[in-house]
Amino acid sequence: MSLVMNQEQLADYMESIFPQVHKDFVVEELNETSIVMRLLVRDAHLRPGGTVSGPSMFGLADVCVYAIILARKGRQALAVTTGCSMDFMRKPDGGNDLIARCTLLKLGRSLAVGDVLLYSEGSDKPVARATLTYSLPPEGSAAAEFG
Repeated sequence: MSLVMNQEQLADYMESIFPQVHKDFVVEELNETSIVMRLLVRDAHLRPGGTVSGPSMFGLADVCVYAIILARKGRQALAVTTGCSMDFMRKPDGGNDLIARCTLLKLGRSLAVGDVLLYSEGSDKPVARATLTYSLPPEGSAAAEFG
């Protein structure tokens, strides 16, 4: 299955359905099996000690998997996260953006699974790893046609 949305179309759609946070995330690379996204780290993403917070890291991983599903399946805004396993391995540098490298492992009719490695910009050592599962609305349903 090829991409249904290119990088620009995906960014425009994400802005329309998530206007409250779309400026936090930038899609840097996109192909049929992977996506690279950036979290533009700012004070709101930091926790005491000057590190990026766990919820901010989860948010990047979650948006990353969601975005590649949209790019492959189209405008399915009601796809939802049903599971996540996340390992925090190193302290991310609060002075740098976070980079997420996501691989789409499975894209079925009702479930999608993605694996994400998160890095502090400028480092080749991952700060976290997440595997997320999404439930997809049935094709032809009103939920599948949302947006």
